[in-house]
Amino acid sequence: MNFILHLLSSGLGNLAAYLAAHVLLCLLPAFYIAGAMTALIPKETVTRFLGRNTPKWISYPASAAAGFLLAVCSCTVIPLFAGIYKKGAGLGPAITFLFVAPAVNVLALVYTGKIIGMDLAIARLVLSLAFGIGIGIIMALIFSKQDAEHDAATDAMFAGQASMRRAAVMFMLVLVALLVAGTFQLDFLKQTYASLTLPLAWVESFQGQLAQLVPFDPARGEEGVTAQGAILIGMLGLIGLASWRGIENIHEGFNRWTWISSALVGLTLVFASLTLTPIPGGVTLALTGKFFGVLAATLALGWMLKTQLSEEETRDTLWETWKFVKQIFPLLIVGVFAVGVIRQLIRPEWIQAVAGQNTILGNFVGVIFGVFMYFPTLVEVPIAQMFLSLGMHRGPLLAYLMADPELSLQSILITAAIIGRLKAWTYVFWVSLFSALAGLIYGAWVDGTSLGTIVLYLFAILGLLAAAVWAVTRRQQKKIIVVGE
Repeated sequence: MNFILHLLSSGLGNLAAYLAAHVLLCLLPAFYIAGAMTALIPKETVTRFLGRNTPKWISYPASAAAGFLLAVCSCTVIPLFAGIYKKGAGLGPAITFLFVAPAVNVLALVYTGKIIGMDLAIARLVLSLAFGIGIGIIMALIFSKQDAEHDAATDAMFAGQASMRRAAVMFMLVLVALLVAGTFQLDFLKQTYASLTLPLAWVESFQGQLAQLVPFDPARGEEGVTAQGAILIGMLGLIGLASWRGIENIHEGFNRWTWISSALVGLTLVFASLTLTPIPGGVTLALTGKFFGVLAATLALGWMLKTQLSEEETRDTLWETWKFVKQIFPLLIVGVFAVGVIRQLIRPEWIQAVAGQNTILGNFVGVIFGVFMYFPTLVEVPIAQMFLSLGMHRGPLLAYLMADPELSLQSILITAAIIGRLKAWTYVFWVSLFSALAGLIYGAWVDGTSLGTIVLYLFAILGLLAAAVWAVTRRQQKKIIVVGE
């Protein structure tokens, strides 16, 4: 019983620490960006370049960009992939979209950079884009005959013209500015421009109680909960309650809870941007560049939401954001709690033995773990941080992060139902191979291989792929000419 209580305490402590330290300035703006993308960017703008007859140099970069912009998780991308594929997109661009969307959407990238490091986030972005396009091209070549026989809508279905209003574009740009101000570690954002001391003696004692209630060991990747973090957790709860009352039925009309929830989000973001330091007899508030940046962006967003966006745009943005929160946040809570429990069960020597070095076996172990221990988008990031703290090499860690959103058993089964089992398992093979290869390349850089050599490796792989594409395409064209004669 004591052991079970210890596991529960570890899970709850880990959950409290993550909610306090990583959710607000990182995830809340990203949720709003994802919601605004879904609500404000016309579907035709993203999908009209994915048709089968579109030149490869347009369709594949466009499908990768669509996956990046739509910011969907692995469970959401499947129906979007089915719709794109059945409405006329080529198999290759559709597969590229299927690979890229859950791996490098804005939520996953921001969270990866915030929790594990920008170097790994950049490697995840670059290698996922390159290999996602490569996998799409390979699949299109292998199944070119079946792709040609695929009975779907014509490319004209993707040719609709649509554009965003200038106010909507500005709204999204300010959202990005908010995210940058709250998360980027730039000197002018970290610099303190003013400070004041408040005579709040209870903060120091409250901080001491939290340290006893949520003990932590930094050596195992554990974090504590600050007094400011505990207050922010309470504010998150208020946001959830207000949003449930004000946004859950927003299509029936706006009410006072709609605006209360939005005001609470802004107030919470501004409070999170403060730097609070408990001192004997009070607390010191440091007003950094981050605080002023977040404050300015939050005020601008509130003004635009109320006066510049149309009622329909405001409603759809809030609704899509709330959908992302409902879909992802509960799973994030479960996953982070599980991390705290699993951390107590896994011995560091196990991780170090199978994936402690950047080997072929270690990277394939990372891929296999991604298949059988699937975690929804964002949840895989704290899981990855736990593995890193337990001794996993950053190369196999990247292999895991690339495979986990793509190769869950449920995703494989659903994909097989859409494109057929042979295509689906072929896709699984190439994703596994390229994920392990990405881990090896990034791991080599971590181990000291020069960036120039890494770039040469990457270009060599892409060059071989391009040569194969050229050779197969030329062979197919010769066959067409012979048949025509």
